[in-house]
Amino acid sequence: MRDVKDVNPKNIWNALKEGNKRYQEFAMLHQNLDAGRREELVAGQKPMAAVLACSDSRAPVEHIFDQGAGDIFVIRTAGEVLDMGTFASLEFAVDGLGVQNLIIMGHESCGAVKATKAALEGGEVPPGFQRVLIEKVAPSILNAKRKGLDTTDDFEIEHVRETVDMILDRCPVIKQRLDEGALGVVGARYRLGTGAVESIVEFGV
Repeated sequence: MRDVKDVNPKNIWNALKEGNKRYQEFAMLHQNLDAGRREELVAGQKPMAAVLACSDSRAPVEHIFDQGAGDIFVIRTAGEVLDMGTFASLEFAVDGLGVQNLIIMGHESCGAVKATKAALEGGEVPPGFQRVLIEKVAPSILNAKRKGLDTTDDFEIEHVRETVDMILDRCPVIKQRLDEGALGVVGARYRLGTGAVESIVEFGV
C-alpha cells in the first residue's frame, strides 16, 4: 500500500477507497506485485489492513481495492460468518500483525443471505454443515425484519452491521485498539455490478 504517506486508520481507509475507485474505472496500478516485493515478503508481513469478506469468487478482495502482495490480511468465510477460527484470525491481524484498519465486507447477491431468507420463509434448510451458515446469518435477518426491513439488500446490509457489532462486542483487543485510536473499523458492502465498495458503518476513520 505504497500510496499511504502518513500511516493512520483514516489515511489507510482513504487509500483503500482510492484503490476501489481505480478498480471501478479499470485504471488499476497493480502495485506490489513485482519480483522485489515477492523477495521482500519472504522475511515477513506487515499489512496495513485486514478484511473479513465473503468467500464468493466474484469478490476478489485485493483486486477490489487495487492492492498487492502483503498489503491486506484477508479472511474469508461464506457469508462472512464468524466462528472461533475467524475471531482468532481477526485478533491475530490486529494484535499480532498490527493492522490499523479492519473492514468487514459483505456483498450484493450473497448466496448465504439468500439461502437464509428462503429458509426463514418456509424453504428448505441446506443439508450437512451448510446449515451452519443459515444458523449464523439468521439472527441478522430476524433483526432486520424486526426493524421493518424486508428486501435482500436490506438483509445484506443488516448482516454487515450485526457482524461489526458482534466483533466489537466479543473481541476486547479490537475494541481496545479502536478506543485508543489505533484502529479503524468499517462495515461495507461490495456491489457486483459496479465494483463499488459502499460504506455502511465507520468507526475511527
